[in-house]
Amino acid sequence: MSTPHRLGILLSGRGSNFLAIADSVAAGRIPNAEIAVVISNKADAPGLAAARERGLTAIAIEANGRKRAEHDAAIIAALKEHHVGLICLAGYMRLLSPGFIQAFPQRILNIHPSLLPAFPGLDAQHQAFDYGVKIAGCTVHFVDEQLDHGIIILQRTVPVHETDDSHTLSARILAEEHIAYADAIARVLSGNYVIEGRRYVRKQ
Repeated sequence: MSTPHRLGILLSGRGSNFLAIADSVAAGRIPNAEIAVVISNKADAPGLAAARERGLTAIAIEANGRKRAEHDAAIIAALKEHHVGLICLAGYMRLLSPGFIQAFPQRILNIHPSLLPAFPGLDAQHQAFDYGVKIAGCTVHFVDEQLDHGIIILQRTVPVHETDDSHTLSARILAEEHIAYADAIARVLSGNYVIEGRRYVRKQ
């Protein structure tokens, strides 16, 4: 078997998408992959504790008043030290600097709880519910210099029921996120795709 693809996870909170990724790696749903390091900008992030419980390398790199580019440089160095090939943002609540994105071109993924380009930014599920959409969902995309803007890899949809509130809708979207992220990571690691303009196209 070839050398496993090394994933780097960035998170700021509980890391539910990180745990779903870890479970998918363990179950072989993301073939030939391993989580090389989990990094958080918050030392008390529950996701770091969860990573350590699983025996994974987990480190905190706090901003401590540093400028974004300086903080990002420290994270880039840690990712390179652990030979990370693909970075997965899993509830990482800081915008990445252009220098960070340029250090890993088309190698940073994010998941967003809406059907982009609709409802970018914070509280996307609440935005969708308040807008009155009948179909919501989630999007996995490459990260570029603009917020929730990069090339879309895949999306999963969730119907909005008449009995929903923003919390029940958010919970159902989160369940789809856990499926979508693993699927998207596996697709990217396979290399079986091309980028045509803004379109991600799987090869036949």
